[in-house]
Amino acid sequence: MSKKQKRLLIRIVIAAVLLIVLHFIPVTGYAQLALYLVPYFIIGYDVLRKAGLGIIHGEIFDENFLMSIATIGAILLGVFGQNSYAESIEVMLFYQIGELFQSYAVGKSRRNITALMDIRPDYANIERNGQIEQVDPDDVPIGSEIVIRPGERIPLDG
Repeated sequence: MSKKQKRLLIRIVIAAVLLIVLHFIPVTGYAQLALYLVPYFIIGYDVLRKAGLGIIHGEIFDENFLMSIATIGAILLGVFGQNSYAESIEVMLFYQIGELFQSYAVGKSRRNITALMDIRPDYANIERNGQIEQVDPDDVPIGSEIVIRPGERIPLDG
């Protein structure tokens, strides 16, 4: 895991623990709103910031903006009597968990592709006028015959 992924995982755990703790605290009204805003900002501050930057740059309808609208809407429902503060945090929490999994999968795919690029040979043996020459695989002309000796990797597809 990268540092960024570890920080996100820590924020996810902290927000989840706070959400569980807040479930057992008997508070109502604006005090409840204030307490629920703490884990909301812990888990969602970067999404809110990216949504704000997207609005400034004219990219309004991206995923960050839509997540911000959804969770702020849930908080506003809580203010007006629906008591949905926890739902707004849960939505942001699950979104961030999905972002963590996506980031991890993309990083792993990049590492695997880089590893595959490392197994590509540095040269290709081509036959010209009865002689075998070593050339860069990118410089092999179409229609050339390549020679692959025992134990060598195949430098080109065809």
